[in-house]
Amino acid sequence: MTAKLDVFAAAPALMKKWMAVSVDAAASLEPSLIELVKIRSSQINACANCINMHTQEARAKGETEQRIYLLSAWREAPCYSDRERAALGWTEALTRLSQGHGHADAYAALAAQFTEEEQVKLTLMINVINGWNRLAIGFDLWIEPAVQAA
Repeated sequence: MTAKLDVFAAAPALMKKWMAVSVDAAASLEPSLIELVKIRSSQINACANCINMHTQEARAKGETEQRIYLLSAWREAPCYSDRERAALGWTEALTRLSQGHGHADAYAALAAQFTEEEQVKLTLMINVINGWNRLAIGFDLWIEPAVQAA
């Protein structure tokens, strides 16, 4: 796959700000939770670039293979905490907004597990990863995590 354009070269000032928001949002809650949210949103959006990147980052941060593999079936898998389940449900509700407005149950679970401040932080992270998914899919971006780290 060849990228249609280099988003960082095409709009450097704005992309620098977008990257800063991304980094801040990712640092706002526990790293394992953030990676699960990034992976799940990317699965829903079918963003190969982000699935590749965030599964590797999750492993590097200590996430298990089991939990990564079971993420698409998190409701049936016993290996996620109530807090993680609430975050994943909220991630799905917001990522799938166009499929209906049935997010009341997801919000109730979220409110039971997250403070109001954490709810905003998580919601911003979900928006960030959905934005990255759209940039990656829209412009055919492919970033190898090992290359990015170097």
